[in-house]
Amino acid sequence: MNHIKNTHTQLIDLGMIDYKEAWDYQATLFDQIVQLKLQNRTLPEDQQIPTPNYLITCQHPHVFTLGKSGSRDHLLVSNDELEKNNIGFYENNRGGDITYHGPGQLVVYPILDLENFFTDIHKYMRMLEESVILTLNDYGIHAGRSAGQTGVWFDGENPAKARKIAAMGVKTSRWVSMHGLAFNIEASLDHFKMIVPCGIADKAVTSMHLETTQHLAFDDVKVILVGHLASLFNMTLDKK
Repeated sequence: MNHIKNTHTQLIDLGMIDYKEAWDYQATLFDQIVQLKLQNRTLPEDQQIPTPNYLITCQHPHVFTLGKSGSRDHLLVSNDELEKNNIGFYENNRGGDITYHGPGQLVVYPILDLENFFTDIHKYMRMLEESVILTLNDYGIHAGRSAGQTGVWFDGENPAKARKIAAMGVKTSRWVSMHGLAFNIEASLDHFKMIVPCGIADKAVTSMHLETTQHLAFDDVKVILVGHLASLFNMTLDKK
Protein backbone atom coordinates (compact mmCIF):
# COMPACT_ATOMS: atom_id res chain seq x y z
CA MET A 1 0.00 0.00 0.00
CA ASN A 2 1.38 3.39 -0.98
CA HIS A 3 1.60 6.12 1.63
CA ILE A 4 0.21 9.50 0.59
CA LYS A 5 2.99 11.86 1.62
CA ASN A 6 2.26 15.19 3.25
CA THR A 7 5.15 17.44 4.24
CA HIS A 8 2.94 20.28 5.44
CA THR A 9 3.71 20.73 9.13
CA GLN A 10 1.69 22.80 11.57
CA LEU A 11 3.92 24.97 13.74
CA ILE A 12 2.50 25.37 17.25
CA ASP A 13 4.14 27.55 19.89
CA LEU A 14 2.79 26.68 23.34
CA GLY A 15 4.90 29.26 25.17
CA MET A 16 5.49 28.46 28.84
CA ILE A 17 3.46 25.35 29.62
CA ASP A 18 3.33 22.73 32.35
CA TYR A 19 5.25 19.60 31.31
CA LYS A 20 2.37 17.18 31.90
CA GLU A 21 -0.05 19.39 29.97
CA ALA A 22 2.34 19.48 27.01
CA TRP A 23 2.93 15.71 27.24
CA ASP A 24 -0.82 15.03 27.19
CA TYR A 25 -1.19 17.35 24.19
CA GLN A 26 1.61 15.55 22.36
CA ALA A 27 0.03 12.18 23.14
CA THR A 28 -3.32 13.31 21.76
CA LEU A 29 -1.79 14.39 18.45
CA PHE A 30 0.41 11.27 18.32
CA ASP A 31 -2.56 8.95 18.90
CA GLN A 32 -4.65 10.74 16.26
CA ILE A 33 -1.94 10.23 13.64
CA VAL A 34 -1.48 6.56 14.56
CA GLN A 35 -5.22 5.92 14.41
CA LEU A 36 -5.47 7.64 11.03
CA LYS A 37 -2.66 5.46 9.69
CA LEU A 38 -4.45 2.33 10.89
CA GLN A 39 -7.68 3.55 9.31
CA ASN A 40 -5.92 4.27 6.01
CA ARG A 41 -4.74 0.67 5.87
CA THR A 42 -8.34 -0.45 5.49
CA LEU A 43 -9.15 2.00 2.69
CA PRO A 44 -8.42 2.11 -1.04
CA GLU A 45 -5.61 4.49 -1.84
CA ASP A 46 -7.92 7.09 -3.38
CA GLN A 47 -9.89 7.27 -0.12
CA GLN A 48 -6.95 7.56 2.26
CA ILE A 49 -6.46 10.77 4.22
CA PRO A 50 -2.93 12.24 4.31
CA THR A 51 -1.51 12.19 7.83
CA PRO A 52 -0.74 15.55 9.47
CA ASN A 53 2.54 16.65 11.05
CA TYR A 54 3.11 19.01 13.96
CA LEU A 55 6.13 20.91 15.23
CA ILE A 56 5.63 22.13 18.80
CA THR A 57 7.89 24.66 20.53
CA CYS A 58 7.63 25.58 24.20
CA GLN A 59 9.31 26.13 27.54
CA HIS A 60 8.51 24.37 30.80
CA PRO A 61 8.56 25.40 34.44
CA HIS A 62 11.26 23.57 36.43
CA VAL A 63 10.86 19.82 35.95
CA PHE A 64 12.92 16.63 35.79
CA THR A 65 11.87 13.87 33.39
CA LEU A 66 13.11 10.29 33.36
CA GLY A 67 13.09 8.23 30.17
CA LYS A 68 12.10 4.57 30.10
CA SER A 69 15.72 3.40 29.90
CA GLY A 70 16.88 5.70 32.72
CA SER A 71 17.68 5.08 36.37
CA ARG A 72 15.79 6.67 39.27
CA ASP A 73 19.17 6.76 41.06
CA HIS A 74 20.20 9.56 38.70
CA LEU A 75 17.81 11.87 40.56
CA LEU A 76 20.08 13.10 43.35
CA VAL A 77 17.49 14.85 45.54
CA SER A 78 14.56 13.60 47.61
CA ASN A 79 10.89 14.05 46.89
CA ASP A 80 10.77 16.52 49.78
CA GLU A 81 13.50 18.61 48.14
CA LEU A 82 11.60 18.55 44.85
CA GLU A 83 8.48 19.79 46.59
CA LYS A 84 10.39 22.42 48.58
CA ASN A 85 11.95 23.80 45.40
CA ASN A 86 8.73 23.52 43.38
CA ILE A 87 10.28 21.15 40.83
CA GLY A 88 8.13 18.60 39.03
CA PHE A 89 9.20 15.02 38.30
CA TYR A 90 7.80 12.64 35.70
CA GLU A 91 8.74 9.22 34.42
CA ASN A 92 7.76 9.10 30.78
CA ASN A 93 7.83 6.91 27.68
CA ARG A 94 10.65 8.50 25.71
CA GLY A 95 14.10 7.04 25.23
CA GLY A 96 17.08 8.26 27.21
CA ASP A 97 17.76 8.89 30.88
CA ILE A 98 17.01 11.83 33.17
CA THR A 99 17.06 15.47 32.10
CA TYR A 100 15.95 18.89 33.23
CA HIS A 101 13.58 21.37 31.60
CA GLY A 102 13.14 24.94 32.73
CA PRO A 103 12.78 28.59 31.71
CA GLY A 104 15.29 29.72 29.10
CA GLN A 105 15.48 26.25 27.55
CA LEU A 106 13.87 25.77 24.14
CA VAL A 107 11.97 22.48 23.93
CA VAL A 108 10.92 21.18 20.52
CA TYR A 109 8.47 18.33 20.06
CA PRO A 110 8.15 17.08 16.46
CA ILE A 111 4.97 15.01 16.17
CA LEU A 112 5.65 13.70 12.69
CA ASP A 113 4.57 10.84 10.53
CA LEU A 114 8.09 10.00 9.41
CA GLU A 115 6.68 8.15 6.41
CA ASN A 116 5.94 11.63 5.08
CA PHE A 117 9.69 12.35 5.13
CA PHE A 118 11.90 9.25 5.49
CA THR A 119 11.88 6.04 7.52
CA ASP A 120 15.22 6.09 9.29
CA ILE A 121 15.34 6.73 13.06
CA HIS A 122 19.12 7.21 13.06
CA LYS A 123 18.77 9.89 10.35
CA TYR A 124 15.93 11.48 12.30
CA MET A 125 18.05 11.82 15.45
CA ARG A 126 21.01 13.20 13.52
CA MET A 127 18.78 15.80 11.85
CA LEU A 128 17.48 16.99 15.22
CA GLU A 129 21.09 17.40 16.32
CA GLU A 130 22.00 19.12 13.06
CA SER A 131 19.30 21.75 13.54
CA VAL A 132 20.96 22.81 16.82
CA ILE A 133 24.48 22.67 15.35
CA LEU A 134 23.43 24.89 12.44
CA THR A 135 21.68 27.34 14.76
CA LEU A 136 24.77 27.65 16.93
CA ASN A 137 26.90 28.09 13.83
CA ASP A 138 24.72 31.03 12.80
CA TYR A 139 25.84 32.71 16.02
CA GLY A 140 29.49 31.86 15.40
CA ILE A 141 29.42 29.07 18.00
CA HIS A 142 30.86 25.79 16.78
CA ALA A 143 29.55 22.59 18.33
CA GLY A 144 29.28 18.97 17.24
CA ARG A 145 28.58 15.44 18.37
CA SER A 146 30.09 12.99 20.83
CA ALA A 147 30.73 9.47 19.55
CA GLY A 148 28.24 6.98 20.94
CA GLN A 149 26.12 9.65 22.65
CA THR A 150 23.14 11.62 21.41
CA GLY A 151 22.76 15.37 21.65
CA VAL A 152 24.92 18.35 20.77
CA TRP A 153 28.28 18.87 22.45
CA PHE A 154 31.30 21.10 22.78
CA ASP A 155 34.61 19.23 22.93
CA GLY A 156 32.69 15.97 22.84
CA GLU A 157 35.83 13.87 22.41
CA ASN A 158 37.64 15.45 25.35
CA PRO A 159 36.13 14.19 28.63
CA ALA A 160 37.89 16.92 30.60
CA LYS A 161 36.19 19.65 28.58
CA ALA A 162 33.08 17.99 27.14
CA ARG A 163 29.83 19.83 27.78
CA LYS A 164 26.36 19.25 26.42
CA ILE A 165 24.11 22.02 25.15
CA ALA A 166 21.18 20.03 23.76
CA ALA A 167 19.66 16.75 24.91
CA MET A 168 17.34 14.45 22.97
CA GLY A 169 14.88 11.72 23.78
CA VAL A 170 12.20 10.42 21.44
CA LYS A 171 9.48 7.83 21.11
CA THR A 172 8.32 6.38 17.80
CA SER A 173 5.56 3.95 16.92
CA ARG A 174 4.36 3.07 13.42
CA TRP A 175 6.86 5.70 12.24
CA VAL A 176 5.13 8.44 14.24
CA SER A 177 7.40 10.47 16.53
CA MET A 178 6.91 12.34 19.79
CA HIS A 179 9.07 14.00 22.47
CA GLY A 180 12.19 15.57 20.96
CA LEU A 181 14.98 17.95 21.93
CA ALA A 182 15.83 20.41 24.70
CA PHE A 183 18.23 23.23 23.83
CA ASN A 184 19.79 25.37 26.56
CA ILE A 185 19.69 28.96 25.34
CA GLU A 186 19.75 31.00 28.54
CA ALA A 187 18.61 28.40 31.06
CA SER A 188 20.01 28.43 34.57
CA LEU A 189 22.15 25.31 34.90
CA ASP A 190 21.99 24.97 38.70
CA HIS A 191 19.18 22.42 38.50
CA PHE A 192 21.41 20.04 36.53
CA LYS A 193 23.42 19.61 39.74
CA MET A 194 20.42 17.80 41.22
CA ILE A 195 20.63 15.00 38.63
CA VAL A 196 23.14 12.96 36.64
CA PRO A 197 22.23 14.59 33.31
CA CYS A 198 21.31 11.95 30.73
CA GLY A 199 23.01 9.44 33.06
CA ILE A 200 26.45 10.81 32.12
CA ALA A 201 28.38 11.62 35.27
CA ASP A 202 31.73 12.76 33.82
CA LYS A 203 30.62 15.47 31.36
CA ALA A 204 29.20 18.93 32.00
CA VAL A 205 26.19 20.87 30.74
CA THR A 206 26.31 24.30 29.12
CA SER A 207 24.14 26.92 27.42
CA MET A 208 24.39 29.45 24.60
CA HIS A 209 24.54 32.17 27.23
CA LEU A 210 27.73 30.65 28.65
CA GLU A 211 29.32 29.97 25.27
CA THR A 212 29.00 33.44 23.76
CA THR A 213 29.29 37.08 24.75
CA GLN A 214 26.53 38.00 22.31
CA HIS A 215 23.14 39.21 23.42
CA LEU A 216 20.65 36.41 22.86
CA ALA A 217 16.97 36.92 22.12
CA PHE A 218 15.22 33.63 22.92
CA ASP A 219 12.55 34.05 20.27
CA ASP A 220 15.14 34.86 17.60
CA VAL A 221 17.06 31.67 18.36
CA LYS A 222 13.79 29.73 18.24
CA VAL A 223 12.90 31.10 14.82
CA ILE A 224 16.34 30.20 13.47
CA LEU A 225 16.21 26.65 14.81
CA VAL A 226 12.69 26.06 13.46
CA GLY A 227 13.88 27.32 10.09
CA HIS A 228 16.72 24.82 10.05
CA LEU A 229 14.39 21.97 11.00
CA ALA A 230 12.03 22.93 8.18
CA SER A 231 14.91 23.04 5.70
CA LEU A 232 16.46 19.75 6.84
CA PHE A 233 13.14 17.89 6.65
CA ASN A 234 11.86 19.75 3.58
CA MET A 235 8.79 20.78 5.57
CA THR A 236 6.26 23.34 4.50
CA LEU A 237 5.44 25.11 7.76
CA ASP A 238 1.90 26.25 8.45
CA LYS A 239 1.62 28.49 11.50
CA LYS A 240 -1.32 28.02 13.83
